[in-house]
Amino acid sequence: MTTLLTTHDVAKIVATHGLPHMFERMVDYLEADFARWNDFDKTARTAAHSDVGVIELMPVADDKEYSFKFVNGHPGNTQFGLSTVMAFGALADVGTGMPTVLSELTMTTAIRTAATSVMAAKQLARKDAKSMALIGNGAQSEFQALAFHQLLGIEEVRLFDVDPDATNKLAANLAVAAPSLRVIRSANTAEAVRGADIVTTVTADKTNATILSLGMIEPGMHINCVGGDCPGKTELDPAILLRPNTRTFVEFEPQSRVEGELQHMDETFSVTEFWQVVAKLAGGRANDNEVTIFDSVGFALEDYSALRLMRDCALELKLGSHTDLVPVMEDPKDLFGHLIGRKTAQKAA
Repeated sequence: MTTLLTTHDVAKIVATHGLPHMFERMVDYLEADFARWNDFDKTARTAAHSDVGVIELMPVADDKEYSFKFVNGHPGNTQFGLSTVMAFGALADVGTGMPTVLSELTMTTAIRTAATSVMAAKQLARKDAKSMALIGNGAQSEFQALAFHQLLGIEEVRLFDVDPDATNKLAANLAVAAPSLRVIRSANTAEAVRGADIVTTVTADKTNATILSLGMIEPGMHINCVGGDCPGKTELDPAILLRPNTRTFVEFEPQSRVEGELQHMDETFSVTEFWQVVAKLAGGRANDNEVTIFDSVGFALEDYSALRLMRDCALELKLGSHTDLVPVMEDPKDLFGHLIGRKTAQKAA
């Protein structure tokens, strides 16, 4: 039997524990899995691109469990009443191939993405960081703002989006979810970024955009790039990565080379895979004047961590249902008999 976790189950888990607890626990799961990075069979995701978006499959496995996520990115989906990003995923037993968990991952991915940003910022942002600019105020923005506020003590967030309605939505949600967080609406990106300790970019357009230009970058900033997550989609002026006293950190370098801000760089450009920082094989921020960049494209190991967390929470709260996703047969060699119900008919006779 396979455990099915629906959107309602995940919403119940979050309502029971609260988002701060879920963020904190997600970071713990992520750090535990990143620390044993070399235990995993890793590969860059496969993607089917079209003129209007992308559909991706993200697999990863250790010697006990295999996981995958199916996820899309279609910026124009809102005109059809659909989310820009939708996802589901599964865990399976490596020893038998039996799927053990089938789960929604749209809401869960939003939580794990924000938690991944916090995991990186714990090591890469200045310890006295109190303000964050949030460029792109769509579906991921609340999660980023709340995770940084609740886990890292960010007191002020400056908002900008080319769509004023998105900023209105975000500001209204933050007023309810985090009344102590100071929210400032900015007229443009430059105004939002000026003087910010952390800059998070989470834009959706599938273009090589210049959301941040070199002149906006100040010593000591931590730049959390979330939106550039597929070929042909970037957010930074390439000169930022080449700036003196600046270091770039990534998840899985082979994937980031073709999907992240590294698309602008040649193969000799040096980066640090973030798992090395977690495992204490590499340092994080070197000094208060250094500019750090977390070029986050999203990696399958993060979804493995998220699926494990949601499975464990569901078990603790006795949530989820069981479904016959694959046949459970009296005679595992007689698939045809199971299909036509021969065994059942014989018993009834």
